[in-house]
Amino acid sequence: MKKVFIIIPVLILITLFFLIFFGKNKKSEAGYLTALVERGDISIMVTATGSLEAVTMVQVGSQVSGTISALYADFNDQVKKGQVIAQLDPTFLKAQVSQAQADLEKAKASFDLSNKEYERSLTLFEKNLISESEKDLSLTNKELALAQLKSVQAALDRAKTNLDYATIVSPIDGVVISRNVDVGQTVAASLSAPTLFTIAKDLIQMQIKTSVDEADIGKIKEGQEVIFTVDAYPEQSFKGTVRQIRLLPQVVQNVVSYDVIIEVTNPDLLLKPGMTANVTILVDSREDIIKVPSGALRFSPPMKGKESLAGGAEAGNKARSSSPPNTGSFNPQPPGSKRANQTTLWILNQQEKPEPVSVKIGISDGTFTQVIADNLKEGDKVITGQKGSGNSSSNQQVNPFAPQFGGGRR
Repeated sequence: MKKVFIIIPVLILITLFFLIFFGKNKKSEAGYLTALVERGDISIMVTATGSLEAVTMVQVGSQVSGTISALYADFNDQVKKGQVIAQLDPTFLKAQVSQAQADLEKAKASFDLSNKEYERSLTLFEKNLISESEKDLSLTNKELALAQLKSVQAALDRAKTNLDYATIVSPIDGVVISRNVDVGQTVAASLSAPTLFTIAKDLIQMQIKTSVDEADIGKIKEGQEVIFTVDAYPEQSFKGTVRQIRLLPQVVQNVVSYDVIIEVTNPDLLLKPGMTANVTILVDSREDIIKVPSGALRFSPPMKGKESLAGGAEAGNKARSSSPPNTGSFNPQPPGSKRANQTTLWILNQQEKPEPVSVKIGISDGTFTQVIADNLKEGDKVITGQKGSGNSSSNQQVNPFAPQFGGGRR
């Protein structure tokens, strides 16, 4: 009798243990993390950092040495082409012009004398009063005097030009963004022309010079849309367009990159030269397509029972082939592209069982991937992981080229 009382509780405990253990295993085997097949947009973007600068920047220097006697332009001043912006002390240069003029008058007098002597020698030679060598000597003296006259004339022209250079004028219409001299400062132009001013041609039209890594440069094309922000206006976005991809490589610590020039319109003059721009380049996009979380393409069911799941794949696909074909807008990828490869996506069928579906992969932004399959439709449940495994894909990526892109201020 005692044995009966002992056996019954033991059997009850064993039964409860098996029910709890196998029930938990069965539940864990059937527990999958899923996401819905969506219809929407996907954009592929390349990010970079660059600096704003004027399209045309002119450094105004001095071609002659001297002391700054007056300044007629300062920082942020608007100037016109030909406008006087600085003046060097012309005293020494005027003295050089006066000296050259005196030398010219002396040379003219010498030439006139040589010319008269030559004419006189011709008359005497015709009367056989002088020899031919004396006549030739007279001609030579005349030609030397003429050469001296031309040389002195050139020196006078040079002195006048240097005097003109003492007046510094703006070569373009623009705005002064840098002034490097003050009144009374001496500039020396003996070796190179010193920079007095830096003038930006037009700050309404600006550009961003950014550097793109060699791994991404193949995606960049002229004419692509760009959106960027600057630290001065963190809540505001600006638009631009890729204008040029420069071929000269930049190598820094064995990392190769290429300069990309982005043209920017700055009608409100909010953007200033030197600002740091955080650039996002729209490489590619698809609208109104079928997409799934990228993690769903990496999911594979456990090995246990996988053969039976795979064995029913053909029947499952045939059963689903009666659904309407997907008409998402997709541009086929070039042959041999990895994005055009076929892969298997696992979904939950009506019986809540995993079922494989063969799909073609389109573009991907890392979070979502475009898929193309006739037997896959919006609203289907795709498996992204298994409960308890920690394998899921729920991260969302902010797309700056979303509909609010058009509302951003340029």
